[in-house]
Amino acid sequence: EEDARRLLEDALALEEAGATLLVIEMAPRTLGAEISAKLSRTATIGIGAGPEGRGQVLVLAAVPGTAPGPDARFVRNVRAGRDSAEEPVRAYVREVKEGTFPAPEHCY
Repeated sequence: EEDARRLLEDALALEEAGATLLVIEMAPRTLGAEISAKLSRTATIGIGAGPEGRGQVLVLAAVPGTAPGPDARFVRNVRAGRDSAEEPVRAYVREVKEGTFPAPEHCY
């Protein structure tokens, strides 16, 4: 709880300092949603922090399924069953826009 409070306070301080974009990585979905809701001028981009922000980001090396670590649950193998390197990226973009990624199992 203390870490979550501090992250929220830091996000608000960054917005006050003029930040226009904040990346929230590997944070509990509820915290990502709370930070996104409390910021009025700063867009939030999630990477494992839930779909409530203004967008999603995923390290391109992780898109084919190469997880950066054992607890990186925001990674999903979108390349499986696809022949080209372009198809997984298009699938990722489509799923983010449709709201089907990240799903609950990709959040903390």
